[in-house]
Amino acid sequence: MKITWLGHSGFRIEIEHAVLLIDPWLTGNPMFPADQRSAAIQGATHIVLTHGHGDHTGDSLAIAKELNIPVVGIYDLISWFETRDGISGIGFNKGGTVTLNGAQLTMVNACHSSSVGSDNGPVYAGSEAGYMLAGEGHTLYISGDTDIMADMGWMGDLHNPDIGILSCGGHFTMDMRRAAYAAQKFFHFKTVIPCHYRTFPLLAQDANILTAALPGVTVIEPQVMQPIEV
Repeated sequence: MKITWLGHSGFRIEIEHAVLLIDPWLTGNPMFPADQRSAAIQGATHIVLTHGHGDHTGDSLAIAKELNIPVVGIYDLISWFETRDGISGIGFNKGGTVTLNGAQLTMVNACHSSSVGSDNGPVYAGSEAGYMLAGEGHTLYISGDTDIMADMGWMGDLHNPDIGILSCGGHFTMDMRRAAYAAQKFFHFKTVIPCHYRTFPLLAQDANILTAALPGVTVIEPQVMQPIEV
């Protein structure tokens, strides 16, 4: 399995026979080098969205049309994109599982908000979500934008993920201290990869607090377009 950070909350995950682009915000992302776009999306089979905010939906529609691949996510948002933009979608809801070229993607809860912009302000875009992604002997928890939730207790017990991709930049999501608390209390991760940080000065610029709080866990600060193999 290869996990490649695209900056902010975007990832390219190669698992089983799938190449998943998670929240691919490339254009305008200050962390992402524009000349790496082709390499980032090459061979992608699906786009997976956690919620409707522009720093997550980003380039998803353009890539979906360019590569003729489906966008996967909460039913309300995906149905709207299908109707408005004519893309192919796989819409489902929390508790549901879809098979993506051999990988099992289960939608779980998150605690955030979800909207898309309009001339009249934010428009509801279905609920925010996280995911459990299983394949190749691993289960990844992709938190999406979230704060700590009591739901993380049953999510850890039921799915037992060994890898956590955690939003932890603060202000809009958990900060490093809160993400570390969640990881310690609810999960038994072997590997943690922070995200939704370093993008803007408003967000945390390193994961030192997270690393120090999780002895015995491998905390990997990702570098854009440098694959992590697990």
